[in-house]
This record gives sequence, structure tokens and C-alpha cells, in this order.
Amino acid sequence: MKRLPRIEQYGLIGDMQTSAHVCDDGSIDWLCLPRFDSPSVFAGLLGTQKHGSWQIAPAPPAGRSEAGAVSERRYRGDSLVLESLWRTPTGSVRVLDFMPPRDGAPQVIRIVEGVSGEVPMVSALRPRPGYGSVSPWIHEVGGRMVAEAGADALWLDTGVQQVEKDGVIVSAFTVAARQSVAFVLSWCPSHAAAPEVPDPEAALAETLDFWQDWTQEGTYDGPYREAVVSSSIALKAMTYAPSGGIVAAPTTSLPEEIGGGRNWDYRFTWLRDASNTLAALLGTGYRQEAHAWRRWLLRAVAGDPENLQIMYGITGDRDLRERELPWLPGYEGSAPVRVGNGAAGQLQLDVYGELIETLYLAHQSGVAHCADTAVLHQRLIEHLVQRWQEPDEGIWEIRGARRHFVHSKVMAWVAVDRTIRLAEAGALALDPGPLVELRETIHREVCTQGFDQVRNTFTQSYGSQELDAATLLIPRVGFLPPDDPRVIGTVHAVRRELSTPDGLVRRYPTIGNHAGVDGLLGDEGTFVLCSFWLVDALALTGRPDEAHALFKRLLALRNDLGLLAEEYDPVQQRQLGNFPQAFSHMGLIQSALLLQQLATQSSPHRGAVAVPAPRSPARGPQQNRKALTSLHA
Repeated sequence: MKRLPRIEQYGLIGDMQTSAHVCDDGSIDWLCLPRFDSPSVFAGLLGTQKHGSWQIAPAPPAGRSEAGAVSERRYRGDSLVLESLWRTPTGSVRVLDFMPPRDGAPQVIRIVEGVSGEVPMVSALRPRPGYGSVSPWIHEVGGRMVAEAGADALWLDTGVQQVEKDGVIVSAFTVAARQSVAFVLSWCPSHAAAPEVPDPEAALAETLDFWQDWTQEGTYDGPYREAVVSSSIALKAMTYAPSGGIVAAPTTSLPEEIGGGRNWDYRFTWLRDASNTLAALLGTGYRQEAHAWRRWLLRAVAGDPENLQIMYGITGDRDLRERELPWLPGYEGSAPVRVGNGAAGQLQLDVYGELIETLYLAHQSGVAHCADTAVLHQRLIEHLVQRWQEPDEGIWEIRGARRHFVHSKVMAWVAVDRTIRLAEAGALALDPGPLVELRETIHREVCTQGFDQVRNTFTQSYGSQELDAATLLIPRVGFLPPDDPRVIGTVHAVRRELSTPDGLVRRYPTIGNHAGVDGLLGDEGTFVLCSFWLVDALALTGRPDEAHALFKRLLALRNDLGLLAEEYDPVQQRQLGNFPQAFSHMGLIQSALLLQQLATQSSPHRGAVAVPAPRSPARGPQQNRKALTSLHA
């Protein structure tokens, strides 16, 4: 039985319609075909090898069951072509893993290249469709191996001999210096004609060209270029190209606590996550993704913004019913494994703010006006005007009673504020007058009911004692200026009550075996995105040295390929949660952009996009000056 790898031992390859997770022992343990949200054909990541995997690695030495981890691995240039190098007693060998941007059948291509000496190799393919529940019919057709089960057919092409044994397609071969052996796994519907046999080397060249051309569109050239580019590539890889939808992560049920039950399916398009991802891409010069997402949004919401969901399927599907897969034991025994997501039916008022903020940023970034989007925008703000005073489930998708979350109200303010500005700029045909009064009303209510004057901090919800890292965004979105004492007090409180000595930040308090404010049992790791929010808050409140130091600590949490999961366990020093996580990489990019912008200004408040902060009875004269809004605009 193969050892259990840590989450950070995986690399990502993908074709912008689905992706595969490649472990540092040469095993692909997660792959859904033909889409991100399709049932997996390899689910070893959430169980064992018997639930599906495909390992290509040097043959184990005599007396050992495994060849061990790679000696080195990296992405080739600015791409998603993964290079893994093994050094063995008899020689060295390199494996290139990639998925060509799709022009036909989805394919995983693995090219084994001899570097020096001679290395015995083994390929062991265990196809298990249906999330590891189905053993397919494996047989030979015209010299090609095919595994069929229900609607799925997997075709494996290679130039070396293939043998089926106990549901595993095995190839044993030796590769010498300057020799290469290619394996191509293609998917097609089982009733369709066999996919064409590809040219692996031509596919490699085309894949490298695609990523090189795409990354050259980026405009960031600051001190953290490597991290920003690798994060941008990860975000692009999580975009479903045919529709423009963006998944929150390409995995399901990787745990927020080892052995715990906080395991969720993230292979869908959250309006919040996608909006923030696009904000990060817009900030680094990418425009086409915004056009594609805007069309996805129009199709997904359709003519029914009154019933706006907080997430949809990658092609706009609305039915995301949650269920459990009891035959999968879960990552390191973290059960249940879930597919679908019950949070799709929640009310989360903050998504209106994220949506409208992204439309505003697209306008600021020069994305062409769209009349249909303008109509949708007006209907969304009309609906928000009617509902902003309701309690909701909030940004963290609590599964307890609804509450008046401070962050939700702040983002409702953002939705109104950005709508006013677009109307004043002539980009929306509406009278901003009534909204100006509403903006003032929301601001006043939040400052009165969401602020603890004794502790000098904004709280998670009206009248609560709990804190919430989402309140760190208050200066970032322009709700209050960074030098407001309430902002500074909130930053102090979050550092005191929600962060570790190293500055890693939890979302909110949890209480182990008792149901917490989120209605769930168990704990979780520190939240990577929230830690980047603290970077931003420190930078905005005049602590640039501390901000840079924390940012560098967060960069060190990435794995050797520059990838970040949703959370991090500072005790066991390992990544947790679905992987890679769009939120984490979006946060990295936005913090890098903010740090670069502030570093080029003589003071933290110069050169930012300035907007008047609304008056509040609790504000003093100094606090009535202009506030900063989103600095990635």
C-alpha cells in the first residue's frame, strides 16, 4: 500500500476544462473527466490506490515496494507542464506531465525521457470511474488498451507493451539516455468512435506555446513576479474555458481538519470566489477572462436575479444537491466525502457587493460596456435594496441560524457605493440620488450595531462577541479610511484573538467538539486568504515592514511548485483544505499588487483610487477625509 502523501506533495496539470493532481511519487491520484465537476476516474486522493490512480515511476529497488519521491520537480517555464526528475543508482529519468488545451478529446500525456544511464520504469494505470466505485471492462482494441464503464471510455496509447492484471494496466520498460516513451490517456463517451492517437511531442510544443503566449499578456513586473505569475497560471487553470466559469478549487472533500468532517465540494463557481479571482486577473492585465465571465454570469443568472444563487455549476447549472460517498474513506480518514454543495441554497448578501465590485473594476480596467450587463446590474441593486436588512449565512457559509453579519452589510454598502459611482460616470442609466441616502444608512447602521466600543473592534455580527477576519477588508473596500481608530482597533483585535504568533489568521473562533458560531463541530486550520488580508491591513495602516515580512512568510507556505491550499496547520506545518484554492492565489496576487503600489508612493494614501467616505455620527473630523477603495483597480 502506497504511503499517504501530504496535500502539498501534489502538483497540478490541466487543460482549462478539468485537471489532474500528480503526486511527487509519480502517481496521478485525482482526475475528473471530462469536466472539473464530473465523477472522478482516479480518486486515490480520497482513499487508496484501489480507488483509482496512475503511477509512472522508476521500478522499486529489490526489497522495496516503492521507488520513492522525485529528486527534483518544477514547471517548465511559465506553464503547467510538470517536470519530475528521478536520480537512481542506474541513471536518471525525467517525466513530463501535461494536459493539452483541449481541441477534441481530453488527454493526459506523460512523456518519459532518459537523462543518463538506464532506468527500469513501471507504469501502473488503475482506472476506477464513478469516484472509485466502478471496476471497468479492460480490453484491447486494435493494439490499444481501453477501459470502459457505463458512459465512459478511457483509451491508453503507448509504444511499449501493455498487460492487464487484476484491473490494472501495467507496462514495464527501460529507458536509456536520449530515449523517450510516451503515454497518452484519452477520454471519450463509450458509445463514440475511438479518439485519434495524438502526437505527444507536437502536443507538448503546442501546450508550452499556449502558456507562454498567455503569461506574456500579464503586466505585473514587481519584486514578487514569480509568485504572481505562478498564481495567475493556477487561477487560469481553474477557469472552465467553454463557459468562462471559474471553480473555487478542482477538488472535493480535502479536509479543513485531519480526521474531521468539514469536507466540502469546491468544484463549482461561487460568485464571490470568481469575482475576486477576476479582480486579481484584471489587476495583472488579463481582460479576456472578464469578458468570458461576464457572459457566464448573464447566462447563469438569466432573467431571474431575484433568485440569485451564491454558486452555480461551471456551465450555470443550478441543481448542486449535496450527497455523501460512503465507499470513499476520505483523505487520511477525513469523512464524509461529499459531492455537490448544500450551501448553493443559502442567502449570502455579500455576493452582491463582490459581483458589482467586479463589474466596476472591469469598467475601470477598460472592459467594453455591455448593455445586457447594465440591465442585470440594475436589477441586482434593486433586489439588494429590498433585502439588505435581512440576516444571512454570510461569507463563511455557516450552517447554523442566520445572523446580521458585519461583512455582509459592508459588502452591501460596496454594492451601493460602486453603483452610485458607475451611475455618476454615465455607465448606468439610473438616478443615484436615492442610493446615496441608502449608502449613508447602511454605513451608519454598521458603525452603530456592528462595532464593539469597549473592545474598539468591529465584530462578526451585530451584537456578537466573536471576531471575524473578514472585517479586515473594511479599509480595503473603502468603507472607512485606514487611519480611522476603529480600523486600527479591529486590526489589533484580529491579531490578538484570531492570529498565531507568526501572523497566520483564523477566519473566526471554533470550539472543537461543540457546535460553534457556524453550527459545525470541529476546528480548522488558519485561513490563507485571511492571512493575506492581514498583509493588506498592515500595509494600509502604516506598517509596511510588518506587511512585507508576513507576505514573505505566506509565500514560504507554498509547496515547491508554488501552490497553496485553502488553509494551513501551523502546528503540524502542513496544508489543509481543497487544493489548489483560488481564494488563496487571488489573495496572494492582490497583496502583491497592493504592496507594489504603496511602495511607489511617498505615503500610504497617495495615488490610490479615492472616494468620499460617507459621514457617520461616530466619525471625527480627521476621519472624514477621503477613503481608499480597492487598490487593485
